[in-house]
Amino acid sequence: MKRRALLKWVAGAPLFAPLLAWLPEAAQAAATPPSKVFRRVRPGEAGWPSAAQWDGLNRQVGGRLIKLADPLAACRADPSGKACSNFFAAIRNPFYIHDHPELTQASGWVDAWTSRPSAYAVAAKDASDVAAAVNFAREHRLRLVVKGGGHSYQGTSDAPDSLLVWTCHMNEGTLVDAFVPKGCEGKIAPQPAVTLGAGCIWGHTYNAVTTRGGRYVQGGGCLTVGVAGLVSSGGFGSWSKRYGTAAANLLEAEVVTADGRIRVVNACNDPDLFWALKGGGGGSFGVITRLTLRTHELPDFFGGMNLAIQSNSDEAYRRLIARFLDFYRDHLFNPQWGETVHFRAKNQFRASMVFQGLDKTQAAAAWQPFLDFVKSAPKDYTITHPLQVLAVPARMFWNPEVLRKVPGVVIADSRPGAPPDNIVWAGDAEQSGQYITSYGSAWLPQALLQAGRSGDLVDALFAITRGYGLSLHFNKGLAGAHADAIAATRDTATNPQVLDAFALAITGNSTPPAFPGIPGHEPDLAAARDDARACARAMQRLYKVVPDAGSYVSESDYFLKDWQRAFWGRNHARLLDVKHRCDPDGLFTVHHGVGSEAWSDDGFTRVA
Repeated sequence: MKRRALLKWVAGAPLFAPLLAWLPEAAQAAATPPSKVFRRVRPGEAGWPSAAQWDGLNRQVGGRLIKLADPLAACRADPSGKACSNFFAAIRNPFYIHDHPELTQASGWVDAWTSRPSAYAVAAKDASDVAAAVNFAREHRLRLVVKGGGHSYQGTSDAPDSLLVWTCHMNEGTLVDAFVPKGCEGKIAPQPAVTLGAGCIWGHTYNAVTTRGGRYVQGGGCLTVGVAGLVSSGGFGSWSKRYGTAAANLLEAEVVTADGRIRVVNACNDPDLFWALKGGGGGSFGVITRLTLRTHELPDFFGGMNLAIQSNSDEAYRRLIARFLDFYRDHLFNPQWGETVHFRAKNQFRASMVFQGLDKTQAAAAWQPFLDFVKSAPKDYTITHPLQVLAVPARMFWNPEVLRKVPGVVIADSRPGAPPDNIVWAGDAEQSGQYITSYGSAWLPQALLQAGRSGDLVDALFAITRGYGLSLHFNKGLAGAHADAIAATRDTATNPQVLDAFALAITGNSTPPAFPGIPGHEPDLAAARDDARACARAMQRLYKVVPDAGSYVSESDYFLKDWQRAFWGRNHARLLDVKHRCDPDGLFTVHHGVGSEAWSDDGFTRVA
């Protein structure tokens, strides 16, 4: 091996990086090629593209380059004016945010990030538009970001002074009866699937695949989340224990990599990159432009239930927590049930779960043992919301015409001419434009449900609820899942802890939309920081029980320290190898994404 090649290899190997300190300056310069030492450019700096160069890009993408304006300009001019109040009312509609490339579904996170628009956006129509944007960003040393649904809690859907690839209009979908991935003929049997553009969102997808197509595709619970972002980060749906994660159902992807190539990857064609796209984190390996996902036969019924209980003493609440965990283990720990129970402050318990393959009578009967316990102690417990169970033929579950007629279930896009399937679950509506003050999550191993360990979890949950709250999301852990779901999810990049987790514990808080520097609409920083500290204390209670708990990349603490291990566990090393091969210069850099350690927090300067 030539000396220069050896030094370049040593510079890229973490175990040998300290040796560089012993090399002469000239040798160090040789070990770090000029292409590896740079800072991305901002508007007004030397190297920022000229007007003529931007015009050239615009022609190349068919006139779909957009110069983005400050969405808060009216508020900066007149914070108390009608235009400003109209803006803050508009961003309570997630579809308004979805349709505007300068906005994101969260307005920011205290002491972490604030939503700010890119300098320009390419409103991509197809992969060739994306490739043009990628090549332009690489050649001109621009910060590049991608927005699909715009739901990133980590702020990865935007960056000031950047070029945005906006995939919103790449939203076509096609059902395929017998799909075989490219190059896999004779190796993989044909199977029903759906091919989706990267700009599709899950509500529209369910309406197309289930309501009209009579099939099920595993996606996200929130109807406005983008398809590509969910799949690339792993992707839990309401029935992950039955169908696996969204990533586990990916059969093929079209992706534009940092070299500007449009690649079609699957289990037979570049399987390592294909694997990395299945849960390795959005925005780190390329721009996904099209996905093909497995579809499934529908069960007879999909349904949901609600129940709320007030405990009349602290000790009664502790007993309720313990009884519920035993009840869950014995009656709901299976592929038929998913979603959430909430352990709240002031001794409040609420269940908001969903089921598949059961009718209304069967689902209600499953909860009877728990209700019997509650009703046997009327002095200890008050049922504040009686058990409510609803089951519908599975094909109707996302039918917008049906959902719009049921009071309180969905909120429709109120803009004139909005498509009928522009609906959002009423319980998710408050997230639109939210300002995040805190967040934490941890996978809980199934051993905690056993008699010898459940007391530790009960103690932790009870302690957390003395001043905070926490939810258990049973569909975001694969323990208790169908064998096929476990096998398929094992072949994804998600932290293998998910296979042994019966639930993902999530805690955190947010406020209505807020932006620093806008009088009357600024975040209450003192209150937000108090909340962040309270959330951190709550998570520490949980970490005492599960000190090595992993965390789901899309729903995690922005400030998580050991994020590489938490998100991907032993899979991180393989992901880093794929990153170095497909994006050696770090064109795709997102907060806490694979390879982001080499970059400053704003993604503009290489630091390692």
